[in-house]
Amino acid sequence: PFRVRYSEIDMQGVVFNAHYLTYCDTAITEYMRYLGYSYNLEQIKESGEDFHLVKSTIEYRAPIYFDDDLEVYVKAGRIGRTSLTWQIGIFRQDEDVVLSAAEIVWVHVNLHEHKSTPLPAELIGRLEAENQQV
Repeated sequence: PFRVRYSEIDMQGVVFNAHYLTYCDTAITEYMRYLGYSYNLEQIKESGEDFHLVKSTIEYRAPIYFDDDLEVYVKAGRIGRTSLTWQIGIFRQDEDVVLSAAEIVWVHVNLHEHKSTPLPAELIGRLEAENQQV
């Protein structure tokens, strides 16, 4: 959970649209940490592989305001050979109404060749195990 900061709102008094992607990115990073998957600069440099965001879709369903306490839920939707689709929901804490829904598509790439490469088996295993529990 986190609280919307004053610097994140616009002249209409709601969260400025660009911050939704920041919320999604932060939630994905924390989800990877929760899974125990090592996703940090050292690991990226060693492997020469990383993820590129290739598509992002955000649905704005209800306004989010300054000082709202938010919960952002992340789930691996489609797990492909080289790509991963994240499904994300943003809620006010302790409420069931989806304020925003997002779909983020990552492609796993070799940073030296700039070509897609298979997702790490370790990550696939952790994501599939977590999806079975949900």
